[in-house]
Amino acid sequence: MTVTDLTVEAYTIPTDAPEADGTLAWDSTTMVLVRARAGDCVGIGWTYGPAACAAVVTDLLAPTVVGRREEDVTGAHEAMVRALRNAGRAGIAACALSAVDVALWDLKARLLSVPLHRLLGAVRDHVPVYGSGGFTTYDRARLERQLSHWTDGEGIPRVKIKIAESWGSRPDRDLDRIGQARAAVGEQTELFVDANGGYTAKQAIRMMGAAADYDIVWFEEPVSSDDLAGLRQVRHAVRADVTAGEYGYDLTYFHRMCTAGAVDCLQADVSRCGGITEWLRIAAVAAAHGLELSGHCAPHLHVHVAAATANLRHLEWFHDHVRIESMCFDGALDPTGGVLHPDDSAPGHGLTVRTPDLDRYRVR
Repeated sequence: MTVTDLTVEAYTIPTDAPEADGTLAWDSTTMVLVRARAGDCVGIGWTYGPAACAAVVTDLLAPTVVGRREEDVTGAHEAMVRALRNAGRAGIAACALSAVDVALWDLKARLLSVPLHRLLGAVRDHVPVYGSGGFTTYDRARLERQLSHWTDGEGIPRVKIKIAESWGSRPDRDLDRIGQARAAVGEQTELFVDANGGYTAKQAIRMMGAAADYDIVWFEEPVSSDDLAGLRQVRHAVRADVTAGEYGYDLTYFHRMCTAGAVDCLQADVSRCGGITEWLRIAAVAAAHGLELSGHCAPHLHVHVAAATANLRHLEWFHDHVRIESMCFDGALDPTGGVLHPDDSAPGHGLTVRTPDLDRYRVR
């Protein structure tokens, strides 16, 4: 069969409370949803990014995909990369490419009537997750309530909060919130922190020194992910694993990060990096450098390819995206016990769109 149609819609969904990290604040999240059709079968993929991603899908990517055989996902990916040459591969274009790539993989699996993780070659039947949120806008009560929900309510044994508030200008509050988080989750839960590139290298090292008693094991983007020398400096100076990579839009980015010795664990985001096709290549590059790979945000977008990734560490159970994906799709997964089990009984990624629930958020 051939791909007969490729359509896209954007939906902007308000947050359930004001949110911010160390370097950005927001009050809504936009999902760009792609449907790839072959006959009566439809595959879906999505990304989180500006509504402008939709125009890239319609104007540049759809003409390269429609009419191709449905099994030729890798060929379609290469054709889309070439179509983006003059537009630029990174940023909005990469997000659009990622959404289409996932939709094509989902379509192929549905046409074959197999779960997507089986088509990709599953190496595990469950995928570890960590609870992620802890926004800098949260007061103590809200932070403790969220963390306790993950640890006590859902049994997730690892959690992450945001630090480096206001570009690292409030280190005392950062340290206080780290202490609050540790008190809320107890000594047995792994505690992660994410600075979103808000510190300088020396600031990041000082913060980890000041927080030594709180046993932080994961330090995400202590400095800008473009500062490979700074990441390497922090990595060599702190006990926590240093990680970055969520803003990678192509394979070369991840290769540079690995060869620079900048991280202890590589991150990638299927909704940005080029979809499932590129994620599998990134996982191979990471493995060649002796590194594990962690999935950034969008857990339902990642779970099937994560189950097929031998060097996976975990996925991010990110508050915003969990709320949106549970709202938008039937078939959302349960993280109880700190793991996700990809649906082995449904074809593709096992999700169906709740169109009536989404319509009120559509970007017209």
